[in-house]
Amino acid sequence: MKISLSPSWELTTDHAASSHGFPVLLNRDTGTAYGPRDLVMMLCPSWGFVPASDAVRRLAKMKQLDEEELALVGRFIKGTKGDERQ
Repeated sequence: MKISLSPSWELTTDHAASSHGFPVLLNRDTGTAYGPRDLVMMLCPSWGFVPASDAVRRLAKMKQLDEEELALVGRFIKGTKGDERQ
């Protein structure tokens, strides 16, 4: 599954760095994949370096996402794999 969050960023499970269906934040310009706790420099310089989970949260707020996409965003933000009730 892929969710385009901006022209340069996507949340995806279709990348080699994705493990067991857990999404990664992918920088399309560089091909670099990030986990929720990795620091990334986002589009807006005023954001500075932020954890990838915060970047996904901010970018997702600007998109209209369906239920499945929202669930994937939620899993990434929470940094959990599999059942979120654990």
